Order: sequence, then C-alpha cells, then structure tokens
Amino acid sequence: MSSEEPSTRRRVILKLSGEALRETGSRDNISPEIVDRIANEVKEAMKTGEVELGIVVGGGNFWRGASASARGMDRATADYVGMLATVMNSLALQGALEHKGVPCVVQSAIEMKNVAETFIRRKAAKQLDDGKVVIFAAGTGSPFFSTDTTAALRASEMGAHQVLKATMVDGVYDSDPKKNADAKRFDRVSFQECISRQFKVMDSTAFSLCMDNKIPIVIFDLGKHGNVTEAILGADVGTVVDSQG
Repeated sequence: MSSEEPSTRRRVILKLSGEALRETGSRDNISPEIVDRIANEVKEAMKTGEVELGIVVGGGNFWRGASASARGMDRATADYVGMLATVMNSLALQGALEHKGVPCVVQSAIEMKNVAETFIRRKAAKQLDDGKVVIFAAGTGSPFFSTDTTAALRASEMGAHQVLKATMVDGVYDSDPKKNADAKRFDRVSFQECISRQFKVMDSTAFSLCMDNKIPIVIFDLGKHGNVTEAILGADVGTVVDSQG
C-alpha cells in the first residue's frame, strides 16, 4: 500500500495482561499453551485482511512495580524492572506468532538492539500499514505509567480505532462480580463514569487519554475461546467504554 492511499482496514490495539499468560496454579511464568492459543486467535483475525493490529503486553506474571515499591524498593527502579518483564512476554508472543506464519515485530520503548527494534512512531505505523503485527514492549519507557496507559498512548499515536482490553471478566461491572453475585454488568458505559466511580478494569490515566482522543475501549473476557478473534474483528464481545455511555 502506498503512503498516498489511506488504509481502509480497522486499526486496533490489543492489551493483554501479563497474568493472563500464566496458567492458574502453575509455577511457570508463561504458559506456552496459553500463548499458543492467543497466537492462533490472532492468526484467525489477521488472515481476513480486515485489520491492522498492535499489541501491548503487561508484565505482571513476572513482576509488579507498584507491589515492589510498597515493600520498600525505589518506585522508578521497580517500574523499570517491570518494563523488562513486558519484553520477555512480548518476545514469547512474537515467537508464537511467527511460528504460525504471522509477520510480527517487537518495538521496545527501551533500546535493546539485540532483541527488539527501538520504538519509532512512524516506523511502527508503516509496519501496521504493511500488515505486520506490532508488539509494543517496555511500556512507555518511563516509570509511573501502567501498560494500560501504554495501550492508550500507542493507540493515540497509531490513530487506532479501538483499544481492546482482554481481562478475566466479561465486561465492566459496578462492583466485583467475584465478590458480589448482584453486581451489575454494563453493555456500554462512559469514560466519565468509569473514572468517577473508579472502576478497576483500567487505570484512570488510560481512560482519560482515550477519552481525550475519542478512542473507544472494549473490555472483554480473554478466557473464552474465540473472543480474541471476535474482538479484533469488531464483534460484540464485551463492554464498550466511550464518550456516550
């Protein structure tokens, strides 16, 4: 596709938590089976030719900077360790995608030439145009920002149509559905309500950034097989968070 011809494909950013890559109860930080399933579902979506996909992966299966800081570690240092954890997850996902024939590149916000490309906005946009899956690793490259915020930032920089937040619940609730059987699930909810009521499915900075740049967020259940493919292709699989509510 030439630079003069704007893409007609949907461009989305998929946010995966690091914890989602770990099998419950396992000592292994990364489950090859879970990564393989996600890669299969991404492949199914990409082969339609209808979508351009960026992915942001968290690092919580290895490390959580906020938790380490609460135990006395310098917060900035703890966050940098967490950024490196996201690189490990990104490389594992890249390997699985490439094994299935899906063109894929990892761009890191922290320079590490031997394992990943350094993040350059225009280069990443061109790679998306060319049909490659771009995995954005190492967070924003700065401490004190979550990978949720990274997803919102990269979506804004890439001109994405949506952020897809894969979680272990099937949408946004007014309280924790694991603790409250009467929790109300929203099909659609506004950014402002998510921020004011402090819903924990995404941090307030990410919500605010997407609100400012008019990028809807879809919160959906990663655990249901097929949901990743459906979410990427724009199916109704979770709660939509946008300015309308």
